[in-house]
Amino acid sequence: MNPDEYESLPTTSVATNMTAGAIAGVMEHCVMYPLDSVKTRMQSLTHMHVNDTIISTMRDMVRSEGLLRPFRGVMAVVAGAGPAHALYFGAYEYSKETIGRFSDRDQINYMVSAALATLVHDAISNPADVVKQRLQMYNSPYRSILHCARHVYRTEGFRAFYRSYSTQLVMNIPYSAIQFPTYEFFQKLLNKDNKYNPPVHMVAGGAAGAAASALTTPLDVCKTLLNTQEDGAGKTTGLIQAAKKIYRTAGVMGFFKGMQARVLYQMPATAICWSTYEFFKYILTEGARGAAWHSSSSSSDSPVEKQKSESPSDKKQLPDLRYVLPVSAASAEASSASSRDGGRRELPAMSGAGIYGAMSYNTMHSNDANIITDHHHPLRRTTN
Repeated sequence: MNPDEYESLPTTSVATNMTAGAIAGVMEHCVMYPLDSVKTRMQSLTHMHVNDTIISTMRDMVRSEGLLRPFRGVMAVVAGAGPAHALYFGAYEYSKETIGRFSDRDQINYMVSAALATLVHDAISNPADVVKQRLQMYNSPYRSILHCARHVYRTEGFRAFYRSYSTQLVMNIPYSAIQFPTYEFFQKLLNKDNKYNPPVHMVAGGAAGAAASALTTPLDVCKTLLNTQEDGAGKTTGLIQAAKKIYRTAGVMGFFKGMQARVLYQMPATAICWSTYEFFKYILTEGARGAAWHSSSSSSDSPVEKQKSESPSDKKQLPDLRYVLPVSAASAEASSASSRDGGRRELPAMSGAGIYGAMSYNTMHSNDANIITDHHHPLRRTTN
């Protein structure tokens, strides 16, 4: 890969960031969805059991409701996670780049960018989250995603899809403000070369997800109650009312119901999300660079360039190097005389590789006015 820092990749294309983010979001939620279902069940106020564990909840769910029950509602996540994560990562990278032009305080930049990205993400994902969690609950009466969405809209109105939006923001803004700086911290700690490094992306993502999910679990319990509107708990209209009901029903520990499942879900899910995002960002960016290089190199009619460009080793090095013509006293004197006479001069004598290097790199990369333009004489150049 080009020695330029890998961290420069996010600024190359908003479309690249959004595409990679959409794929990452779908992968994250689909792979770890059964644990998310377990977490939602464990946070239920009307079906609490003292000795609930991740394994016992999963076992009871499969035994009483079927093998595929833990995946019920997953298509709502697919429909919402794609566009939500596309805008999430796109907004984050764009904000980070923009703020970075005015401030050199990285941690503040990461936190502000994460908060802005969360505002956009939650506006799209909240309705899908409502449908998903209602399908995940005990004895859910809904037959499908569409049936659930229609029923919620008819009986509770459009506002029901955003009843937990403010709570989700209160939870996800600190969640993102913890996650992104933690990820960037481990990136700088473990990936000093700033290159594409899958193991580091996995570790950094997992650590970021674990820290953020553990610290925001109480707000997630409140959000679940607002989304599901469990009959046994009565109608819940806001964060404060939800917190009061949880405290009355289960005490202080009720705010930490499902925390283990949430951490075990978010840790690998965030690792998958970040590594998938970095992978597709790398692939899409390198593909775009390769296409641009191919277009640039194929536009030259020089027979020497055409022949040499077919060399794999040379092609690999092209994006990395800049060639500077050697300057000697004799060549400088000849250049001066040529300029006075208004004529052309020969390039300094050099090997075949040197000739190719002088031609190809000056043709493609030079910012000078003295660019080789005479295709009938590939070893001569014009001077202004």
